[in-house]
Amino acid sequence: MKKNGFDTVLWPSVLPGLAIILFLWLIQWAQELFTFPFYTLGVLPQQFEGLKGIFFMPFIHDKNDLHHLLNNSLAFMVLSTLLFYAYRRFATTVLLISWLFGGLFIWLFAENHGSYHIGISGVIYALVSFLFFSGVFRKYFPLQALSLLVVFLYGSTLWGIFPIEPKISWEGHLAGFISGIVLAVLYRKEGPQRPKYQYEIEQEMGIEPPDLEGEWLKKIQALEENQNPLIVNYHFLPKNTVAEASPQVENNPSIAPSQDQGGSDPIPETPPSPTPQSEE
Repeated sequence: MKKNGFDTVLWPSVLPGLAIILFLWLIQWAQELFTFPFYTLGVLPQQFEGLKGIFFMPFIHDKNDLHHLLNNSLAFMVLSTLLFYAYRRFATTVLLISWLFGGLFIWLFAENHGSYHIGISGVIYALVSFLFFSGVFRKYFPLQALSLLVVFLYGSTLWGIFPIEPKISWEGHLAGFISGIVLAVLYRKEGPQRPKYQYEIEQEMGIEPPDLEGEWLKKIQALEENQNPLIVNYHFLPKNTVAEASPQVENNPSIAPSQDQGGSDPIPETPPSPTPQSEE
């Protein structure tokens, strides 16, 4: 069963990495029993006989350095479990491509110093970069948490992609790191994805989302208008009452409306009274 794109149980994801690790230790034991130079199964850059190392290089480790094999076994166990747990659908493809790409990159671009490149470190670097960048690209919280866990556990291994120590195959580390990034980009749209919000689904379907804020503002405005309605009152004043309605006109005739302006009827002039004459 799967829940949100992840397996509900962890133990099936342990089995692939465990099987490979058991095979690594079996070969390490065989190196103690037989005199065959197993290191010649590694990659010899730019030499035809070194092509077989593209397939066998991750299986071979220095028989005198069990500490290196132990560290690689623990790292590969953790990373492969996380890979098959989070990306089971294409985890095998990612593992195989990382396995082959690292050896091919070394054979094509590494300098030939007469030394064979061996070990599964390149695959480990591929898994580190794939798990980290897959969580970053998908922007999904559980996978981002997985990316942070990988950084916390193996972030210091980043220095291995630089030519610091001459006995370490930094070319293999760099090849694995690059292949992990490329695979994370190629498979970024497969496997577990961040759940989409409703508005994102509507946008993909070409549905214009409703303007909820605008509708809310309209409702508030309509409610305010119903509570405080706007009332406009008109008052009509006839022309002949303008003078009576404006006491300023009586006190100041100069501002009284003229006939040309359509004011009230002019007040007729009172004829002068005759001068009284005395009778003689």
